[in-house]
Amino acid sequence: MRELASPSVIEALNQEHRLRYWTKKLSEAEPHQLVLMAEVKGEVVGIGAIGRPSDPVFGSRAEIKNLYILSSFQRQGIGKRLLRDLALHAKTMGYGAVALSVVKGNEPACRFYEALHAHKIAEFRDPGPIWRSDNIVYAWGDIDQLITQ
Repeated sequence: MRELASPSVIEALNQEHRLRYWTKKLSEAEPHQLVLMAEVKGEVVGIGAIGRPSDPVFGSRAEIKNLYILSSFQRQGIGKRLLRDLALHAKTMGYGAVALSVVKGNEPACRFYEALHAHKIAEFRDPGPIWRSDNIVYAWGDIDQLITQ
């Protein structure tokens, strides 16, 4: 991500900012939102969140709002398991499809989602408070396809 964002954005999205963001997200959860953490030997190595769509570009699909895996734990199936569990939650909320956005240029993430049979459905500019990024929206039209992978 560091190579995709400007130095001023990287500076603004520092550890203090991320701590405030996750403290708020975990303590003031939105209705129907689920946040999951992946642990290995007591260490948090990944986090994922899903909830109602935040932008019209997602349509009536549940939105995977966050999916992060520490680089040293990638390619071990952790991200795939988090996605499956998030999709299971979305299904219990009545959603039949899920979507997420990826910053344009994040090729490793794009390849990961495409390997899991996600389809590009749109592009949009995230108006985010700090970083106005250009994004690709990926979706699984059938939630069960993601759950059973």
